[in-house]
Amino acid sequence: MSSPLFSTIAGLSSPDDSVRRAAAAEIYRAGRSVAERAVETWWSDAELSELLFGTNPFVTVGLAVERETFARIHVANGAPRLAEVPPEQDAEEFELEFPEGILLDVLTTREPRGSGAVARYLGRFGEGIQQVEFRCLDVDSATSILREKFELSPVYPAARPGAGDTRINFFLVPSTGAGRVLIELYETRTDRSAS
Repeated sequence: MSSPLFSTIAGLSSPDDSVRRAAAAEIYRAGRSVAERAVETWWSDAELSELLFGTNPFVTVGLAVERETFARIHVANGAPRLAEVPPEQDAEEFELEFPEGILLDVLTTREPRGSGAVARYLGRFGEGIQQVEFRCLDVDSATSILREKFELSPVYPAARPGAGDTRINFFLVPSTGAGRVLIELYETRTDRSAS
């Protein structure tokens, strides 16, 4: 799902707040648009739609960047807290939140030529939109529905720990004109305690 966003990604490290906001909005719209086309049929299932917060889902666009770009974006945006990422995932990340519900996860690899998902993505596509994340009330239930009703196989057999005390699973979802889109479903500790 990589796209020619080179100058837009550079805008995230601008000293000008309006340039950073405009860059974030463009990246977010690009990622969300492709993801929404890929998952549009998911909303037809009432149970799955409810698990994904219905007509108002929480969507975060995951942007994979090289370590140097990651450092520049991190500093330009006030050095937001780095997420606690399980070591086996070979990733570092932080979240950027902008007005109008624009959420980005900025990701990089700990090992530039490593074998983690972010390193493989960067090696194959360069910097770009690596994944789109949907908050989910129950990743296990959503995974079962996607397997049984939509015939989609998850990347992992079961949900696993993710960054910032989340539980996650991923799906490579076919999308017209975009090949496949990596969709991450994640649930927070708050979601788990509410169920």
